[in-house]
Amino acid sequence: MDASTTSYDKKMSLQTLIFTPLLVLFMSFHSHALVQPSNWKYAPNKGGVRAAYWPSGDDLSPSSIDTKYFTHIYYAFIQQDPQLFHLSVTEFEKKWIPQFINGLRHRYPPVKTLLSIGGGGSNSTAFSLMATTKHTRQVFINSTIHVARQYGFDGLDLDWEFPENEVDMSNLGVLFHEWRQAITLEAHSCRKPPLLLTAAVYYASTIKLIGNGPRTYPIQAIRDYLDWASPMCFDYHGAWDKFTGFNAALYDPNSNISTKYGIGSWVEAGVPTHKLVMGFPLYGRTWRLKDPNVDGVGAEAVGAATDTDGTLDYDEILVFNKENGATVVYDDVAVSFYSYAGTTWIGYDDGPSITKKVHFARASGLKGYFFWALGKDKDWTISRQASNAWGH
Repeated sequence: MDASTTSYDKKMSLQTLIFTPLLVLFMSFHSHALVQPSNWKYAPNKGGVRAAYWPSGDDLSPSSIDTKYFTHIYYAFIQQDPQLFHLSVTEFEKKWIPQFINGLRHRYPPVKTLLSIGGGGSNSTAFSLMATTKHTRQVFINSTIHVARQYGFDGLDLDWEFPENEVDMSNLGVLFHEWRQAITLEAHSCRKPPLLLTAAVYYASTIKLIGNGPRTYPIQAIRDYLDWASPMCFDYHGAWDKFTGFNAALYDPNSNISTKYGIGSWVEAGVPTHKLVMGFPLYGRTWRLKDPNVDGVGAEAVGAATDTDGTLDYDEILVFNKENGATVVYDDVAVSFYSYAGTTWIGYDDGPSITKKVHFARASGLKGYFFWALGKDKDWTISRQASNAWGH
């Protein structure tokens, strides 16, 4: 996930961070005194999660979000200082975070708000460095809690794309453990409900297709310390491939690049279904066909479609299809759509495919679903159909 408008000030001084004194005092205790019982669990949210990310600075005003289709909205994204490791609250964030919170604070039905850290355009190396030592993790954790409370968020979300190796994954598990300890202690000391703690993760429990080799997420830490994990079940195929394919295939009988496989890998690894929130894209992936007469799934392609960066938002796809008289095809195996006109080919989701994917999530016992991202839908068309399919 990405938000091109996100920026942060690398020169921010550590002295600008105001630590919660009592929290710092508690965090100085020996770690064995803070360990939760090994059988400690959170009660499942019986109502489920219907969530979406709001890219900061988007044309869609937070006050215009139709909250009846959602239970949780993420602010995307804030960054950490890559050298000092605390959250960098820039002038940009000082403008948009209050608009986000104030725009959603008194809406009905109410939604919970989470501050999401990172995103597709973030500095993965900085996350790796932060997670390496107890001190740098503590600086990061304290700052996230402070900023969340300062602005009135209900929770925190980490979108680290992606841990590079098994050492990163091990450190991520320690980070989740210490983060949960700090959240629990802060809530107790301030007599407030604890902040939610969630994470956006790779579609499968082991990252195999990108980076320098397989590495597996810290399953026990995710199970024990997160309220939920959110597998990003999209970006399966794109212009980096030399052939057309689906952005978010539910099933793929010819490979493991599918949502069914990804969700299944998380469950098989040991994450309970009620700790998983399945991701849906509100955008499609585009290609430029090598031969406009060869236009099926798997057709040869030569990069992204002209005049796109490789993606088109759902509302833009509808315009393209109409203006170009595109042929629209539903693939009942992948549970996805594609359209083509001339040399342009687009793989995407529409209402019927999202409805079936929501039914899959519900039937699988998942905690819910999320969208990337608000502002890409058309008059809440897909958001409404997904919410109706999930039920209340």
